[in-house]
Amino acid sequence: MKRFIGTAAVILALAAPAVANAQGVPGGVERGAREGERAAGPLGAVVGGTIGGVVGGVSGILGVDDRPRFHSYVVEQRRPSYTYRDELRVGAVLPAEGVTYYEVPDRFTAAREYRYTVVNGRTVLVEPRTHRVVEIID
Repeated sequence: MKRFIGTAAVILALAAPAVANAQGVPGGVERGAREGERAAGPLGAVVGGTIGGVVGGVSGILGVDDRPRFHSYVVEQRRPSYTYRDELRVGAVLPAEGVTYYEVPDRFTAAREYRYTVVNGRTVLVEPRTHRVVEIID
């Protein structure tokens, strides 16, 4: 058990810088696992993936600094809000019809591959092909 804890500590130290730059939970898990495996093999992949997911979940896709600026941008655009009857959460799939999806401005580089919309008065980032909510921006 001591050896496992020691190995995990080494993996944390090696993988932390890499996962700190990960974007969102999926990106954090993927990058953390990759960096952890490179640093310490299969055990490192498990530990790095877990840590990467936590770090990615805290900062989100946009990151802490861009979230307020992006929210202000959307408010200035005065986009209409779509009424969604189910629980609005990350992972929810919005309908293809009836919702307008907007391009994310180039200045928000971390989120350019996504689209945004306003649902129940809240700004959300959406994966454009599946319409899956990947981040809720408050």
